[in-house]
Amino acid sequence: MTVHAHSSAAAQETRAALISGSEDPNPTGAARLIARRAGIDTYQAAIVYMRADCEVCRAEGFGSQARVEIGAGGRSLIATVHHVLADWLQPGEAGLSESAWRSMGLRDGDPLDVRHPPVLESERHIRSKVYGVPLDHDKLLVIMRDVAANRLSDLHLATFVSACAGDRLNRSETIALTRAMIDVGHRLAWSRGPVVDKHCVGGLPGNRTSPLVVSIVTACGAVMPKTSSRAITSPAGTADTMETLAPVDLDLATLRRVVEREGGCLVWGGAVQLSPADDVLIRVERPLDLDSTGQMVASVLSKKASAGSQRVLIDIPVGPTAKVRSAAAADVLAGALTEVGSAVGLQVHTVQTDGSQPVGRGIGPALEAWDLLAVLRCEVQAPRDLRDRALLLAAGVLEMADLCPAGAGLDMARRTLDSGRAWAKFQAICAAQGGLRQPPVAAFVEPWLAPAAGTVLAIDNRRIAMAAKLAGAPAAPAAGVAMAVRLGDPVQRGQPLFSLHAQSRGELAYAQAYVASQAGLITVGEVS
Repeated sequence: MTVHAHSSAAAQETRAALISGSEDPNPTGAARLIARRAGIDTYQAAIVYMRADCEVCRAEGFGSQARVEIGAGGRSLIATVHHVLADWLQPGEAGLSESAWRSMGLRDGDPLDVRHPPVLESERHIRSKVYGVPLDHDKLLVIMRDVAANRLSDLHLATFVSACAGDRLNRSETIALTRAMIDVGHRLAWSRGPVVDKHCVGGLPGNRTSPLVVSIVTACGAVMPKTSSRAITSPAGTADTMETLAPVDLDLATLRRVVEREGGCLVWGGAVQLSPADDVLIRVERPLDLDSTGQMVASVLSKKASAGSQRVLIDIPVGPTAKVRSAAAADVLAGALTEVGSAVGLQVHTVQTDGSQPVGRGIGPALEAWDLLAVLRCEVQAPRDLRDRALLLAAGVLEMADLCPAGAGLDMARRTLDSGRAWAKFQAICAAQGGLRQPPVAAFVEPWLAPAAGTVLAIDNRRIAMAAKLAGAPAAPAAGVAMAVRLGDPVQRGQPLFSLHAQSRGELAYAQAYVASQAGLITVGEVS
């Protein structure tokens, strides 16, 4: 395999000069290589592939995993070196990952300057945090600027995330981190208000209320620019679910047009650079399965402030297998969200909800999308618990927006949903974002049957979520788990408890093996 067969004459001459050393093709002193598109997707990571026997690597000491600064056409970025031992890359060439290639705006055969990167002060601050030194706003701003600009390697990002995990960010640091994350991105402003938003701290499978709340609240006249993250440790995030229904990767200008036209939107925040450092950190948090309190508070509130929100309602589900396990822990989190929110100019209200079991039937992007469509269309088979929870949260947002007196929000929300106005508004928002589409359906569906008769006594949220992820969610949009029972339901032996949905036989088998090994995933027994 070769990637240089169609190289230009100029590129060949430059390569020859590099190999022979007969001339200095770059009088500025930086080493110069020929840029090649490697065609390797490394997500957000900027990788430069160089031959292990490359003269530049040997002369400059660029070992595998070294950090280098690459430049071309007035653009530059810091990338990680990966050594290539095969012949698809030739001497004098540098292959770039898709992320690096897009960032640099290169054409195949362009000359590429390669040099040692500048010393990053952020790396010193990260090391300080590892040793327990608190970080102030100035230091966190330096770190967040480098995070947003992709100047830090995944090793440094993982170190920072780990050093801040658990309770290692105090309240002052959390406020400083939130402000720093806001400062390195765009911050929207709207011509009318109050601008409201709603968020859930997560940990509850299937709890896809945001599209319902946005539809109800904007149908009543509020401004609600809803930006959401993709899943971090869950089978689906709001952006993942919405992407099965409409485009969510809108640019800033399109987002503005949608909100000005419809009063709200349902988009992926990572596409509009509102809190770009957060999206980079999320990429690292996902494989580490870390979602610490301080970083979660900073993540949520930085994006709300950046989107121009002024009043935010935050749902905190509480349950034995939810992210928040007790009312006391929920009170602590609520206090952090309220205090940090106030520090960055947000009016934050919190509500504690039942987190003892999944909400709705679907767990996974498309399965959750089918649930919310059923609720919006007021279908008879729509999951009642998802409807009731969405109405409760929409009521709180309507009252925060001063669209009705205190205590009147629930009736207003219910009338808006039952009249079809919320469904009409949802369709209008999807049309403005690029068009409403039908969610996909999994190719493979396998029910999981009750081993004995009895009553559903417990459902483990975390294990159900893990089963959905092993089935392929959220990367495979149609994959996940469809619940067939709820707490307190009587079941007969052989009755389906849930079904696994997968887009490949391998992922289905993977999820089945996990479920078979988890005796406490759904507990069926006699009521004591």
